[in-house]
Amino acid sequence: MPRSRVRHSGAAAAWQISPSKGTAARLAWQHGICENVPWPRPLLSSDNDSRDRLHLVCPRAIGPYSQAVIVQGARSIYCSGQIPLDPETGELVGNGDVEKETHRVMQNLAGVLKAAGVSLDAVVKTTIYLTDLASFAAVNAVYATYFASTPPARATVQVAALPRGAQVEIDAVAVAA
Repeated sequence: MPRSRVRHSGAAAAWQISPSKGTAARLAWQHGICENVPWPRPLLSSDNDSRDRLHLVCPRAIGPYSQAVIVQGARSIYCSGQIPLDPETGELVGNGDVEKETHRVMQNLAGVLKAAGVSLDAVVKTTIYLTDLASFAAVNAVYATYFASTPPARATVQVAALPRGAQVEIDAVAVAA
């Protein structure tokens, strides 16, 4: 199993991620806590299990997302934001139901990725744009069903408006192996 090393860097930056020979990643930040933290996959997540002491220096993820995803030597796909448009009619779907809109957005995103030769499993980063953060829980619940096993890193922001009156838009970055 690949391992990572966590060492005190003395740097002012919170943390840095860089590749290292024979190691999935080397993490260094000003509060260097431990060395040889097991790294079972290229996702950075501070879950509170006995093998992972990263939670001592940063909060754990509070939703279906990874705190960082490490990518080395692969093809990147940058997907523009998708809104809930029906691909056949070009009309907005959902009739004001943010959950239906989110499903359509995720289906549209999956379609773009399929055209690029990958699936949602290749997504390493998303940004969710909402016109009302009060919809976050509903959007998050739908979003989680599309990224159940290895969620990508994610940011969610509230915006004043989205095209066509949509309530949700999601963009993504994917990596093809």
